[in-house]
Amino acid sequence: LEPNVVFVLCGIALTLIFLLHACRQFPGCGNIVTFSQFLFIAVEGFIFETNFGRKKPAIPIRYYFIMVAMFFTVSVVNNYALNLNIAMPLHMIFRSGSLIASMALGIIILKKRYSVYKYTSIALVSLGIFTCTFMSAKQVASDSSLNEDDGPQVFLWWLLGIAALTFALLMSARMGIFQEMLYKQFGKHSKEALFYNHALPLPGFLLLAPNIYHHAVLFSQTEPFQIPVIGLTLPIMWFYLLMNVVTQYVCIRGVFILTTECTSLTVTLVVTLRKFVSLIFSILYFRNPFTAWHWLGTTFVFVGTLMYTEVWNSFGPFLARWRKRPKEE
Repeated sequence: LEPNVVFVLCGIALTLIFLLHACRQFPGCGNIVTFSQFLFIAVEGFIFETNFGRKKPAIPIRYYFIMVAMFFTVSVVNNYALNLNIAMPLHMIFRSGSLIASMALGIIILKKRYSVYKYTSIALVSLGIFTCTFMSAKQVASDSSLNEDDGPQVFLWWLLGIAALTFALLMSARMGIFQEMLYKQFGKHSKEALFYNHALPLPGFLLLAPNIYHHAVLFSQTEPFQIPVIGLTLPIMWFYLLMNVVTQYVCIRGVFILTTECTSLTVTLVVTLRKFVSLIFSILYFRNPFTAWHWLGTTFVFVGTLMYTEVWNSFGPFLARWRKRPKEE
């Protein structure tokens, strides 16, 4: 692996560790985590990308407002899905269906056509997500049956969570197509897009202010923690949040470096590995029930994703060079 790939994967692992610590104690803390990440990246971009607002955007600002509306909606809906009886592993597996959504909308909007090989890979991903969703539905129904009064209500909330994930999946795919069309028209400006995608949504968090303030109070009431070396003492949840924001920034910067220095195949492979690592972390940390059927569905999802990216085609030239290398005497 290239150093940048290792850099991104390490950042992802650290981000996930701190995020899981926060989510385990406060499952509904997604909004304050997202707001903190957006604020940090927006401040950094305002200073170093826009030169304190003096640099004009290469892409007209009105297009960024449309993109930001989609981006903000997807982030908030994905956060709230976790409050609707959606387990973290199912949340991650479901979001791995972005290939399906992108292909479907690409066919409808951009009139794209794909090879049979890619359709097969999408069928595998779809089958994997369906398997995991169906088995999770059976688990929710089984758990809900313990309480006859609350059972139907719990299951209905779970169905609403699945609907929220589906909506976020389609909206995310539509945002990707919109961004692709902008890049074709105005050129690629990833750093600029990163800044505006995080700065423009900040006023929207006012709608979530009560929830963010509530969790800020809860974070402040947690036990104190002394940061090594520095010696600064602060509530441990604020430490987790600070570390999550810093490592998330490291991840995003690393991905930006990858998109400028590596092929899109490498970036896609790193994202696929991130999803798999996140899933394993979540299962072990939260001790979520994960049956053989869940593992089978997960296998379908990741094999289908790798088939879609045709990652093994890149091994052909490597193997050819390896066979032609001079043998040692």
